[in-house]
Amino acid sequence: MATVLSDRQRDELHKAILDYLLANGFTESFNSLKNEAHHEDFNPDPSQKYAGLLERKWIAVIRLQKKVMDQEAKITQLQEEVNNAPLRKQNTAVEFLPRAPEKYALTGHRNPVTRVAFHPVFSVLASASEDTTIKIWDYETGEFERTLKGHTKSVQDIAFDPKGNFLADLTIKVWDLQNEYKCVKTLYGHDHSVSSVSFLPSGDFIVSASRDKSIKLWEFASGFCKKTFTGHLEWVRSVTPSEDGKWLVTSSNDQTSRLWEVSTGECKMEFRGHDHVVECAIFAPIIAYPYIRELAGLEKDSKANSSKDQQLPAQYVVTGSRDKTIKLWDPTGQCIKTLVGHDNWVRGLVFHPTGKYLLSASDDKTIKIWDIKTGRCTKTLSDAHSHFVTCIAFNPVTPVVATGSVDQTIKVWAPYR
Repeated sequence: MATVLSDRQRDELHKAILDYLLANGFTESFNSLKNEAHHEDFNPDPSQKYAGLLERKWIAVIRLQKKVMDQEAKITQLQEEVNNAPLRKQNTAVEFLPRAPEKYALTGHRNPVTRVAFHPVFSVLASASEDTTIKIWDYETGEFERTLKGHTKSVQDIAFDPKGNFLADLTIKVWDLQNEYKCVKTLYGHDHSVSSVSFLPSGDFIVSASRDKSIKLWEFASGFCKKTFTGHLEWVRSVTPSEDGKWLVTSSNDQTSRLWEVSTGECKMEFRGHDHVVECAIFAPIIAYPYIRELAGLEKDSKANSSKDQQLPAQYVVTGSRDKTIKLWDPTGQCIKTLVGHDNWVRGLVFHPTGKYLLSASDDKTIKIWDIKTGRCTKTLSDAHSHFVTCIAFNPVTPVVATGSVDQTIKVWAPYR
């Protein structure tokens, strides 16, 4: 029979067996093996490496067997967990969620950071602050690029146009990125400080919300105010356009959120239910509709209804409030679900690009990730900042999240699978 041992290894094994037999008094077996293995000149020697080798090898084998059995038990347990886990597709890059610790902590602002915004094309992140400046960063390297100056008061909001050629802020200034970030327009018309600004998806109009209780629609090319929306009883905190640019959703100190039709300027719906100031309001993207319908316990859509839903943005609204809750509203203005978990004001909301999750930022210093299908918080980034988390943005191109805080820092969060 072929052996796997070399001549040297076989010789050492024979000597180890002979040493064992002699040491344990098996004289006949010792003499028999000594003759058959042609080791007539074998003399036991405690200094040789074969002395006690058989016992040592046997003990090592027993230990290895125990380790193998332990590992096999762990593998069995993990296999059971995998078998019992819900089926899921392999994650693609766009399905990733932020994880701690942060990838970068960007410092430079001298007062609280009020807003962060990602460039739609390049690895550029803009931050606004109460220190009256806007700062531009490269979020891939964490490097500071420049500071935009020109304001004399706190900058509360910033927004890139859909093509990334311009950056708009308050009160309202427009900066040309293709011309060394030169300020090319300043829009005047609000009677009080401006709290929110955004480009419509077409890029032809800018919409703004103000402490003067109004929302204004500006023609970008001319800088003229084309329409003023009125109806809120207090300070309008935020304004967000729908995916098709036909609707606006606003939040206000009057504890309501409102749905507006851009073409007519009319308020079509009022969302009431919060017990405090509504800090933020956003539309759920169309991609999130199936998960929202599952959350609401609605029956599966027919193909016709499903097709109809896909063509109708602005069906669902999500609001965050100082009452520490997040509410999800249906097309009739009814609250589908109240998400409870934050211990302080909810200051920012953003949907994950897949529509499966909602991310929220709060004055409790945390970022929470909510599963839309269940309405449950699946992960909390505790102590995301050392002070209130004031804003949050998700970059749909590269799976990166940015947050700003009263602690004067901007943090860039990388994903995990």
